[in-house]
Amino acid sequence: MAQVIRQNAAPLTDHIIVTLQKEDYYPAFEKNLKNYSKQANIPGFRKGMVPTGVVKKMYGASVFADEVLRTVEKEVNAFLEKENPEIFGQPLPIEANADTVRGFNMNEPGEYTFTFEIGLKPDFTPADLAKASIKRMNVTVTDEMVEEEIERLRNRFGNMKEPETVTTEDNVLNISFTQVDADGNEVEGGIKHETNSLLVKYFAESVRPELIGLKVGESITKTLGEAFEEKEFGWVRDDLGQKDNPEAANLNLLMTITKIGLVEKREMNEEFFNQIFPGRAIATEAEFREALREDIGKQWAQQARGQVQDEIYHYLLDHTNLEFPEDFLKRWIMQSGKEQKTAEQAEAEFPKFKNQLKWTLISDHFIKQQNLDVQMEELRAYAKTQMMSYMGVTTIDESMAWLDSYVDRMMQDKKYIDENYHRLLTEKLFGWAESQVQYNDVTVSAEEFLEKQHHHHH
Repeated sequence: MAQVIRQNAAPLTDHIIVTLQKEDYYPAFEKNLKNYSKQANIPGFRKGMVPTGVVKKMYGASVFADEVLRTVEKEVNAFLEKENPEIFGQPLPIEANADTVRGFNMNEPGEYTFTFEIGLKPDFTPADLAKASIKRMNVTVTDEMVEEEIERLRNRFGNMKEPETVTTEDNVLNISFTQVDADGNEVEGGIKHETNSLLVKYFAESVRPELIGLKVGESITKTLGEAFEEKEFGWVRDDLGQKDNPEAANLNLLMTITKIGLVEKREMNEEFFNQIFPGRAIATEAEFREALREDIGKQWAQQARGQVQDEIYHYLLDHTNLEFPEDFLKRWIMQSGKEQKTAEQAEAEFPKFKNQLKWTLISDHFIKQQNLDVQMEELRAYAKTQMMSYMGVTTIDESMAWLDSYVDRMMQDKKYIDENYHRLLTEKLFGWAESQVQYNDVTVSAEEFLEKQHHHHH
């Protein structure tokens, strides 16, 4: 009868040692050989009439190895199911197992011993959130922010005209980018891309005069670094698929106008106010400005909440002491992917991997402690809200009966369910965590908030 024992090998690392006797695997090996005999198609023999000895000679070694290893796997899984240790990943075979496999002899079956390594999850006490003092930034909403938002909305919901000529920095251009050499010839395999909705004012100040007076089909040639200043350069570069190109600024581009637009701004009237805030019955410009101010404040508050959650995340990581079976985990990184990784690759990946594991253990601890869960009705409500937001709808009427059918379909998508279950559960976790910490409230400008956010992430 197979024997399975567990021995400590290192801190948070145990060995599972499986010893098989002949009777554990040999009867199944013989049975499988007989099944091969009945199914094998071998020239010179009728199907189902192949002698067992022939099959054993041709396939026996492979069938023997498969059966021994299948038996070992069955014993390991049964042991883990019975003992139920808290482990990372799956058991890893030690190198000596390969020598055991090479020593298989179906003609002299005997005792075989295999050893597997398991990495154990540590016992730990998470950091005390009640002792955390979190900086919470409240962004001041200025009149300038309100004015900028009004201009953005008036342009967004304005009427688009198509003049023949570029006449103002407010013209909207569709531009076709073609990479060319110093002589203006198209570079084979180079950039060829069309971008919509580039305002003339997005171009570098020195380039704008060259665009004024141009018509559809006319063009200018500039390097990407000349055409756009720092603020716009990054997103235009990314749109052209050059995010990881360190020489992107030096790319020589022929920029051809394919369409010219000009937005006629919306009038500041009650129809416009209620298009932006349906159901609010906003009648005056003063009420509209106040509603915008409140809306902008909510947007900044949401960003500030994200910053608070980030602070909580780092507080828990930095103040929770956790030990890991590092050697086991590095071996697991090397062997667990689709392709084998080197020890150097595992070493480089380990710090990030370790942080992810640490957060998983901490978050799982609090989720279990606080009995946090997401019900199916919450997932349905989230799917419905998500689609309404995507469609720009704030209220449901009879014409939207299709929405329930859409939600029903989403509830059959396992990937969608898994992703959003995790998202909503994480929201609940941070919602609870935010109620546990102490706050140090500070009032800041938008610029100060963004600067602090930038420094934090770097």
